[in-house]
Amino acid sequence: MTTTTPVEPIDQSPRGTDTADEVAGRLLDVLNDGSIAVLASLGHRLGLFDTLLALPPATSQQVSDAAGLDERYVREWLGGVATAGFVDYDPVARTYALRPDHAPFLTGASPDNLARTLQYVTLMGEVVPKVAEAFRSGGGLTYADYPGFHEIQAADTGAVLDLALVDLILPWTGATDRLRAGIDVADVGCGSGHAVNLLARAFPASRFTGIDFEPDAIGAARAEAAAWGLTNATYLVADAAAEASPAAYDLITAFDTIHDQAHPAKVLANIYAALRPAGTFLMGDIDAATRLEDNLDLPWASFLYAVSTTHCMSVSLAQGGDGLGTVWGVERAERMLREAGFATVETHRLEENPFNVYFVARA
Repeated sequence: MTTTTPVEPIDQSPRGTDTADEVAGRLLDVLNDGSIAVLASLGHRLGLFDTLLALPPATSQQVSDAAGLDERYVREWLGGVATAGFVDYDPVARTYALRPDHAPFLTGASPDNLARTLQYVTLMGEVVPKVAEAFRSGGGLTYADYPGFHEIQAADTGAVLDLALVDLILPWTGATDRLRAGIDVADVGCGSGHAVNLLARAFPASRFTGIDFEPDAIGAARAEAAAWGLTNATYLVADAAAEASPAAYDLITAFDTIHDQAHPAKVLANIYAALRPAGTFLMGDIDAATRLEDNLDLPWASFLYAVSTTHCMSVSLAQGGDGLGTVWGVERAERMLREAGFATVETHRLEENPFNVYFVARA
């Protein structure tokens, strides 16, 4: 079935008036929480949360020794995460312990680990000066302007793919049996190729092609495929907006990439043309509304618009593109899929991944 959102009148009423103290308090909370995001990003990048989880209550010296890090830096970081409420501090023994209720959201490889996602905050901070210049002059930033972006994105999306791609997401396409028998599959905007490699390992009779225009990402994809001993995964450095190979694939996938494209409508049209009769397109993208007013109560909407401003929209504009942006919305995505030629569009959601919606489109 196809989901649609009825058009309703726009509510122009004010959201309420706050006192000066309330506004100042809100901004101070933002200042503090933004700082905590930086600390959490550091804790994930340096493995400090996992180190704390593996230790009994420990001193800063014991934590730094276990992590192989400088004690003075570790002690200051511990002060930050203790005041944030992530870590319990015993002032008598001078020991630190990761709070058990926080551990699932700060450690491990599951999608619940939000410390991994908080790395986007520090990455956005790195590019603010360049983005500010783009505000003045137009254009945008290239992927080369985002150090470590592919690694952060691969780790963040990889956690969901490891958990759900083969057993939960793929069955929505109805292609599982055909994949076991052997079909041709492409992943558009494959990045570091983890989705392709997961599928190639699960379905050795099928043939998989990953397509991305970033050579560094393709290099990482090929390295993982080689490490896994895969012989049915191929990677191409190519622009998805270039002319498509007609009727070349039985299944095409794209995960969190269509909204980044310079010309997403052209890419979707190429995907439609590249599918064989009865082929299927599986697209994972951001679960948000197209209209701003419908996102006002979305808890992480500001994060999505910030990522769009500092990355997704910018990398599209840098290529002379349309600048669709992260928050293109489910309604616009469905419309663009239909305009590309798809007759039916279904939407599916995972409880484990509230950030994404999955579209299954068929001719």
